[in-house]
Amino acid sequence: MGLMDNLKAKLEPAKDKVSGLAQQHGHKVAHGLDKAAKAVDEKTKHKYSDKIHTGADKAKDAMDRLAHKDGSEDAGPPDGRTPPQAS
Repeated sequence: MGLMDNLKAKLEPAKDKVSGLAQQHGHKVAHGLDKAAKAVDEKTKHKYSDKIHTGADKAKDAMDRLAHKDGSEDAGPPDGRTPPQAS
């Protein structure tokens, strides 16, 4: 068993716990992200609105993937492309 296999085996329970917490409290995190984005947008006088909202949306998407809300265990890359297969 290699080093990576050992690390994966030890981190699997933590991954499951984080995923469960993301499922339970994802709505609270999303609400917090929206509040933070709104506050930052106001502080910057709406100069970076598009970038702020894009970042908040990406963070919410990451939370959804962490909580496996997309229906798959391994969602793959965020751009939807299929990763190349090893030969």
